[in-house]
Amino acid sequence: MKLRRHRAARFAAALLIVPGAIASVVATPAQAIIVYDPSNYAQNVLQAARALQQINNQITSLQNQAQSLINQARNLASLPYSSLQQLQQSVQRTQQLLQQAQGIAYNVQTIDQAFRTNYGAGSASMSASDQQLVAQAKGRWNNTVSGLQDAMRVQAGVVGNIDTNRSEMSALIGQSQGATGALQAAQAGNQLLALQAQQLADLTAVVSANGRAQALVEAERSAAAEQGREQRRRFLTPGVGYQPGNAQMFPGSN
Repeated sequence: MKLRRHRAARFAAALLIVPGAIASVVATPAQAIIVYDPSNYAQNVLQAARALQQINNQITSLQNQAQSLINQARNLASLPYSSLQQLQQSVQRTQQLLQQAQGIAYNVQTIDQAFRTNYGAGSASMSASDQQLVAQAKGRWNNTVSGLQDAMRVQAGVVGNIDTNRSEMSALIGQSQGATGALQAAQAGNQLLALQAQQLADLTAVVSANGRAQALVEAERSAAAEQGREQRRRFLTPGVGYQPGNAQMFPGSN
């Protein structure tokens, strides 16, 4: 009898506990319930990946812009080497040799005057004396020798410029190969063209000096031929024959 009473009491207590538990479950708020949505999670991950890709693209774009600015700075950098002074000195040396021409200089008026007096048709005129003919011939010979000497001096000066040109050419080629931008490469190319122009100037000087010397030789030959014809004419022209006269052996004698 006591055992039945004890079981009934325990059953009644259990009945009292169950409604409380049910009430506590029913009273739990909806925010405390965690719900996992795979579709929503995948969409969030995809949006985050897209945002990250956009950030990477922006970083790459900034890097490209920075590299472009660096390249532009290199293209605008000037060549740290100039051969202008050396080239100008070489041209000046050659020009000085031409200006030091002896006899007939490189001047149109001087050339015209010299040919009128010593090389033209009037240089061996009939009115000129023998002493004048000899003096003119000597002057022409001096001009010819001076022209040949001047030509050799110009040739020696140009040959002396070869070593300087070789050094400048090597330096400019090295600068061109080591150029970091378009401006440096263009400036190195321009200086190589200037070197070529200086070499052409030397070549022009040599050709001019050689032509001048050859022209003086030919002019002397032509003038000498004309003078020879005049001297032969004078030799063949009949002159006054022998005229007898009184000879006095001793001064003061009758």
